Amino acid sequence: MAEKLLEVNDLCVEFGSSKNPVRVLDHVNLHLAPGEILGIVGESGCGKSMTSLAVLRLIPSPPGRITKGTIALEGKNLRDLTESQMQDVRGKDIAMIFQEPMTALNPVFTIGQQIIETIRRHENVSARQAREQAIELIKSVRIPEPERRLDQYPHELSGGMRQRAMIAMALACRPKVLIADEPTTALDVTVQAQIFDLLLDLRKQYNTAIILITHNMGAVAELADRVMVMYAGRKIEEGTVERVLLNPIHPYTKGLLACVLNVEHDPAKFSESELLPEIPGVVPPLSELGQGCAFAPRCPYVMDKCHTERPPMLGRANWEAACWLNIETTEPQAAVQESAL
Repeated sequence: MAEKLLEVNDLCVEFGSSKNPVRVLDHVNLHLAPGEILGIVGESGCGKSMTSLAVLRLIPSPPGRITKGTIALEGKNLRDLTESQMQDVRGKDIAMIFQEPMTALNPVFTIGQQIIETIRRHENVSARQAREQAIELIKSVRIPEPERRLDQYPHELSGGMRQRAMIAMALACRPKVLIADEPTTALDVTVQAQIFDLLLDLRKQYNTAIILITHNMGAVAELADRVMVMYAGRKIEEGTVERVLLNPIHPYTKGLLACVLNVEHDPAKFSESELLPEIPGVVPPLSELGQGCAFAPRCPYVMDKCHTERPPMLGRANWEAACWLNIETTEPQAAVQESAL
């Protein structure tokens, strides 16, 4: 097994009062090796962004709190660190590209001031040296006229440039782990492709491990080494991109993939319902989850035990899923998958 740079075990996060808590992350496990890209997918409200905030210990408290689990970076449990020590970790060892740069960037400071502040917070350099590094960072993320852009405010940049500036800030201290939370939201397709190419180049150049949170299955197929599927605050399937995207086991994963429109289909030959399938229903309120599988009310393969018993994660070294359908036919399915891959 590859070296584990980041390892999260049994992570639980709750919101609300201690007398009536709502669990928004339920025993989440993940691991990441140096230079590896892990894609995390699922509908809005499934816990993807909450997982990233928990890793960085940015859960707003109150009302939220981490109640269980470990978050180990190179063997060091981040839950044992003080807030001051975590400030040394954020930006230097683990950095994050937030979903919306216009709200993540400070509107009253220039792009250069914000990048330089990050550099000087973690490195013992002069203001002049930090500015030179900032210019090189702006160049590395392919923003033209870096000296001029450095002195501009966020509102003076296009959406694509703001996102690149966010990436430059996240990479200012060459972090070991980069969390990209929907890094191409509201960007046009051409700029999205450029941002994804940039992430691959940065991974190659610095051997940075990346957690890519996205709804874009095409991006996962193109960029990620492994994919983790989340639903209602729980991990329900994980494995290599080839295994999960080509041979999904969990009905929810199958539903997500079925919703991806195939551009090779001739629209004249299909009805609208066939072209645009959907998973019936919505993600249930986390305060109303029962003891069974959270996906049971929406699942086309639901069984009686799905409503009363929560299925455990089961699988092999490069794949696992939490589904009673999978558990009852584990060996035959595993054999078929091995031969298919």
